[in-house]
Amino acid sequence: MFARSAQRFSDGDRLEVGGWPVRLKVDGRARRISLRVDRARSEIVALSPTPRRLNEAVAFAQEKAGWIAKQLAALPERMSLAPGGVLRLNDKPFRLEVGAGRARIDGDRIVAPDDANWGLKVIRLAKREALTVLTERTAIHAAALGRPVPSVAIADPKARWGSCRPATSRAPAAIRYSWRLILAPAVVADYVAAHECAHLIEANHGPRFWALCEQLIGDPTPHRAWLRAHAAELHAIGA
Repeated sequence: MFARSAQRFSDGDRLEVGGWPVRLKVDGRARRISLRVDRARSEIVALSPTPRRLNEAVAFAQEKAGWIAKQLAALPERMSLAPGGVLRLNDKPFRLEVGAGRARIDGDRIVAPDDANWGLKVIRLAKREALTVLTERTAIHAAALGRPVPSVAIADPKARWGSCRPATSRAPAAIRYSWRLILAPAVVADYVAAHECAHLIEANHGPRFWALCEQLIGDPTPHRAWLRAHAAELHAIGA
């Protein structure tokens, strides 16, 4: 009689542990099996260094079922954008409404056409606003540091608010931000812009780096604390 072979898992597989969603992910940079919270998707990611160890990742997740339940239960509920609601962009509240024409800001309203992509169109508008505001703040901070203005792009990273690639002999500097910063207080978004611009000079987080941040925006401590406290709320907002 032959023993039943162990179940095989693949990168990207999803399963439930104690009724909570867990996604398997292979990350060649990982040194060990670990779990992390994906706040944007309200799920746990079980990381494995190689595909061969995905079974270990599943077993580890099952051992940590209590921790998984505690982490996901603490996340805020997903906030889907809908007409009649309010969305704050760069400290300003906007009423969300349905209207003809392209999605746009009209005074204190955000108006988008009534179709199946209504929420996505509002998100795209928020991303455009984020790019405009963060490009402006980046230019101001780069100039204060005596550095050329880097290229600026917007993305939706799960674990970072921004990233900086300093200039090299082969490529100019580039900074990428989370579009969700436009949902945060303006001073917090400005701190992230200053933080990434400081990396144009200091590619680490040593004393000289933090001195540059203070030079640009003062004490960064309250802004960093705000992001830690409200990260889940920002990532819960979606179409």
